[in-house]
Amino acid sequence: MTRQKFIEQVKITQTGFRRFLTALCCGDVQLADDLAQEAYIKAYLAFSKGDRPDNFKAWLYRIGYNLFLNHRRSERVSDDPASLLGITAEQRADDTFRYQELYTALDSLPLKERMSVLLYYIEGYSTKEIAVITETTDEAVRQHLARGRRHLRNLL
Repeated sequence: MTRQKFIEQVKITQTGFRRFLTALCCGDVQLADDLAQEAYIKAYLAFSKGDRPDNFKAWLYRIGYNLFLNHRRSERVSDDPASLLGITAEQRADDTFRYQELYTALDSLPLKERMSVLLYYIEGYSTKEIAVITETTDEAVRQHLARGRRHLRNLL
């Protein structure tokens, strides 16, 4: 893959990848954009070192997923409710609220279920492809999907 092909892959994957990260971040568009930018940088640096995956899109989603996990691990839970007062309505786009009920339901799912549901239903990956991205088995992905559907059905 040449540099130009890398740029083409970025253009092809950008919209879906950002949509996936936004859903994974439960509507936090700013965080999703930050993670997407960091994922593309990591992919480009790995690409320039000679790492050239067979499936660029799955590889990119794996990078994004790992960045999301790292971000969640590094988050510090604030016990001080006063620290939340700095959040303004302008920090979220108006159209984000259109999907707020879905984002809230997704946020209540365990991470593996949320990841499987998003990759399967939003991005159209097969269970085998999701297993590769999440580094689990095909059977585990099917279980996560079944549990995720059941949880979402109860929540929505």
